[in-house]
Parts: sequence; structure tokens; C-alpha cells
Amino acid sequence: MIERIILELGPWGWWALGLVLLAAEVVAPGMFLVWIGIAAILTGAVSLLLWEASFWVWQVQLVFFALLAVVAVFVGRRLLAGSDASDEPLLNQRGARLIGRTAVLEKPISEGRGRIRLDDTTWTVSGPDLPAGARVKVTGSSGGRLTVESA
Repeated sequence: MIERIILELGPWGWWALGLVLLAAEVVAPGMFLVWIGIAAILTGAVSLLLWEASFWVWQVQLVFFALLAVVAVFVGRRLLAGSDASDEPLLNQRGARLIGRTAVLEKPISEGRGRIRLDDTTWTVSGPDLPAGARVKVTGSSGGRLTVESA
């Protein structure tokens, strides 16, 4: 069955598969199917050149496609490995974004724990014992707790 489909569609079958995979990448983005789609399109391009060659049977085409897909995925992942940099690296790290800010203690720090209000959120803080109303500077963040020192 596979042989018949490949023989009937010729190299254009690989191109169609590549376009279907690229379209699937648009529907389910993840930067994975794009590399396999590119491998299918390149297999179709090579098939255009080698279609009449006696060794270019469908089994060889599938092996070539599989190898090319693996190489394309590895090369693509390597190319995109350093592109995760964001213009807002602390976007989803609320506590880390507060480091360096100053605030007034809402509740005193006693036995290492107190509370401050920053913007519209009340935060649990840890640090040296200080009275309510003292100014503190945020020096660290761990989970939902901020570390502060006297400002």
C-alpha cells in the first residue's frame, strides 16, 4: 500500500506531507513538527532529482526521511536553544521582580516573620526583628516569602 501511494504521488507526496506537518505546527505550536515538515519537503526535493534512480525505492526514501527528520530536529533545537531570552525574564516570577524595592512593614518582624504591602499585595517577609512602620528593602525571594533587611 505504501509503495503504491508513493509511486502514484511521486515526489509531490513528500511535499504534501511536509505542508500538512507545517500546517499542523500552526494548529499545535511547539516548534517540533516544523522540523519534520522541513525534512519531508527536503525528501521531496531529493526525490525530484533521484526519482528515476533504481536505488531510490520507497524503503530508501522512508529511511532517508527518518534520518533527515532526526537531524533536522537536533539542528533546529540547537538553533533555538539560545533564543529563549525574553525582554522580561522575570515575567512569571513575581517575588523576584520585587527584589530591590522598599516598603514599610505592615506588621512587625518578630521571630523572623512579618508582613509588608507592595502594590496591591500583602507579602510574608523574613528578616531581622523590626517594628511595624520600619522601612525595609527586599533582598530575596523564595516561593511566596520575601527576604528583607532594614532600609
